[in-house]
Amino acid sequence: MSGTPTPLAVGKVRPPHQEYDVALLDLDGVVYVGPEAVPGVPEALAAVRAAGMRLGFVTNNASRTPEEVAGHLTVLGVPASPAEVITSSQAAATVVAQRLGAGARVLPVGGPGVAAALEAAGLTLVAGAEEEPLAVVQGYGRDVGWTQLAEAVVAVRNGAQHVATNADATIPSPRGLLPGNGALVGVVSAVTGRRPLVTGKPDPTMHAECVRRTAAHRPVVVGDRLDTDVEGGRRAGAATLLVLSGVTDPATLLAAGPDRRPDLLAPDAAGLLTAHPAVVAAGDGRWRCAGWTARSADGVLRLRRDSAEGPGSADGLDGLRALCVAHWTRHPEAVAPAEVTAEDEAAADALRHWGLAS
Repeated sequence: MSGTPTPLAVGKVRPPHQEYDVALLDLDGVVYVGPEAVPGVPEALAAVRAAGMRLGFVTNNASRTPEEVAGHLTVLGVPASPAEVITSSQAAATVVAQRLGAGARVLPVGGPGVAAALEAAGLTLVAGAEEEPLAVVQGYGRDVGWTQLAEAVVAVRNGAQHVATNADATIPSPRGLLPGNGALVGVVSAVTGRRPLVTGKPDPTMHAECVRRTAAHRPVVVGDRLDTDVEGGRRAGAATLLVLSGVTDPATLLAAGPDRRPDLLAPDAAGLLTAHPAVVAAGDGRWRCAGWTARSADGVLRLRRDSAEGPGSADGLDGLRALCVAHWTRHPEAVAPAEVTAEDEAAADALRHWGLAS
């Protein structure tokens, strides 16, 4: 780590909306899950805006146009304009137009957002492999089926470049995780034997474009995925806030590699409005966050509640913050699954709540 502070260790005395000028928000699992808003998030984002923080919306979901995304957000109580929305379809269209030139023939596979972005970039859409496209751009679409995948396979096998808007294997839904674009991209890759060019997060292009549009000086990326939002934010040079309202659970967070460790942690995007306590060294390999202490010994993480230290933050994640820093400090450059045990009943309750109890 060469002197770089361990993520989550620094914390923020002031709430993030006072520390950063723009929040670059992922959508699925952050602002909404399926068609519904995450409870309390529209109100929190309204308060963030009222305090002077600007918002940008950066989504790997390629199925809808920016106009459709902005309309959906507005209906959910998060007013947005199309200019504030960056989709992975737009990123893919920009890359393809730069590589192949205006007017190049492209086969779109996915929802309406894919075709709309390609057209807006000045590319020529084709309906099938027999029209000899120079590229296949594949993004998420709920109606993508065997016929579209078969056309993509034939086109790629005939020499078209395979471009994926994103490689998210899953998407959150009220029914649990469902197949994402990455799962269907994997079908085409498995049949053709060719790996796609992936243009969405964690590639920094999308966040960089949103920074440009919002003129951000100190952005913070808010997301629910380690492999796209957190890694993408770090690659773009932005601070990151992981929320637990979507895909990532505490066990996955603890096992995260060095490129996927967030700077801040919150239950949901309302964490933009609250201070984030630091995790401090307490000697003998112990790390303390508010009223919780964690230590890594003999390959096991141990957590205890120090009641004398006060109630801690209201979000109930101080113990998890301490566990993360203790584990990541022990494994600064490696992905390492964690075995966790409790040293008192309060810690045992917390571990059960986070799904970390053995």
